[in-house]
Amino acid sequence: MKILLTHIKELLQVRDIPVERLCGDQMKILPTIKNAWLYLVNDKIDDYGTMDSLPNLETDKIINCSGRTVLPTWCDSHSHLVYAGNREQEFVDRINGFSYQEIAANGGGIIHSAKKLQATSEQDLFSQSENRLNEVMRLGTGAIEIKSGYGLTLDAELKMLKVAKKLGEKHPIKVQTTFLGAHAVPPEFKNNKQGYLDHICNDMLPKVADEKLATFIDIFCEKGYFTVADTHQLLVAAKKYNLIPKIHVNQFNAIGGVVAGVQHQALSVDHLEVLTDDDLLALKGSKTMPVALPSCSYFLSIPYTPARKIIDAGLPLALATDYNPGSTPSGNMNFVVATACIKMKLTPEEAINAATINGAYAMDISGSHGSISKGKSASVIITKEIPSYAYLPYSFGSNLIEQVIINGQLMIKKI
Repeated sequence: MKILLTHIKELLQVRDIPVERLCGDQMKILPTIKNAWLYLVNDKIDDYGTMDSLPNLETDKIINCSGRTVLPTWCDSHSHLVYAGNREQEFVDRINGFSYQEIAANGGGIIHSAKKLQATSEQDLFSQSENRLNEVMRLGTGAIEIKSGYGLTLDAELKMLKVAKKLGEKHPIKVQTTFLGAHAVPPEFKNNKQGYLDHICNDMLPKVADEKLATFIDIFCEKGYFTVADTHQLLVAAKKYNLIPKIHVNQFNAIGGVVAGVQHQALSVDHLEVLTDDDLLALKGSKTMPVALPSCSYFLSIPYTPARKIIDAGLPLALATDYNPGSTPSGNMNFVVATACIKMKLTPEEAINAATINGAYAMDISGSHGSISKGKSASVIITKEIPSYAYLPYSFGSNLIEQVIINGQLMIKKI
């Protein structure tokens, strides 16, 4: 299908020469074209320019974007979108004074979700997850990473990854999958964490690799979950299967996970609500992307990732949702971008860069997503009429999206 967008008030994130990622002061720059046109041919961006340079093009559909802003779809590089049921009771428990760690110690948290998922059929799990995926696509997400980790048994972890893979096959959104067997220690290994790690390395990893169910490997490196030594063991084992590290670190404590991630050439280190000078030093000069999850901080009332400290140190930063049933029951990247501006003091330019091109880098897809560049995925957001792109994070409670095109397919019609 050949789609022509005309009279675009402002076309954002235009990169004639595509970039892999943006660091430090580079994040302050958001290239745009005013009064623009954009030509999508099938699943690729074919061309763009100013309206006074619009050539005669063959089209199947023309969309007049007068007064509207167009930008690349969001790239959500950290989600747990495949899960069963919900955990709203824990939400109430936290209001009543219980901490995330206390809820987990009492049988809630990840273990509670694992029990639900283990008892849920693959078809039911797919149906629940597909509903969530449809919602985030309508909210402008055109690429998403989906982790396992709520299975904690071989069969349940494989079930999660199969569902995530099927979602990507059925829908136009780009889905990248991550094996997170080391999300928590299941009850049957309560007093034998090493036994569970060995089970992951010796039994789960070979099966995941053999069935080609994941691109990435992850571990929750945190007090009460998995240590730095555990992280080293898992990432060494995963390297044999060419799984790329993307790890949870520094959500509640800084225990050396960032340094370990960099040592293993992790594509990203995610959370970082707690950050030390040693962590920043380790990230400098590396190819590892720091990823902040502001809606998790919002929901749990924990500190926000020190984004200004990261960017001002000359480092890159990506934004993602952490969509999951316990600590972030939302996949709304628009809220993530707004919260990054409001609570983490990112400029709109920095936040949009973090949620597009840097998010794509954190999923290893910056060659195909994250910017308006010829040959990249025909995945764009068309806003409603807005005064400027700064209005997107400013008006954080409004749905400002009019249409979404993902991989050349229209997701929603004009409202």
